[in-house]
Amino acid sequence: MAAVTDPLEGLGSFIRAQREQAKVSLRQLAELTEVSNPYLSQIERGVRRPSAEILAQIAKGLRISAESLYVRAGLLDPAADPAGVEEAIRGDSHLTVRQQQALIEIYLAFRSANRTDNDAD
Repeated sequence: MAAVTDPLEGLGSFIRAQREQAKVSLRQLAELTEVSNPYLSQIERGVRRPSAEILAQIAKGLRISAESLYVRAGLLDPAADPAGVEEAIRGDSHLTVRQQQALIEIYLAFRSANRTDNDAD
């Protein structure tokens, strides 16, 4: 029987991986987000469920999409977020974190524009 992964642990692991990829310490992230170091540690370990507001602060501090964190936290429908594309971009070690974020922002802007164009039809 396959083990069921706790969504909180998955969210925390994702945040930790993004923080480590950005080469930001937990203490630095706490300063960037104005969220306490112990609370961030609990989130990364899957002990605490952060609010949407805290997730937005973490996303801003890590320069990643808040929507991707909302989906991982179960706050947004996965169909509403192109996580596969974002993960592929983030997984490309040949790009800097800044380049990855720029590509994701462009991709999301195109999706948003196309959704708006399709809604108008």
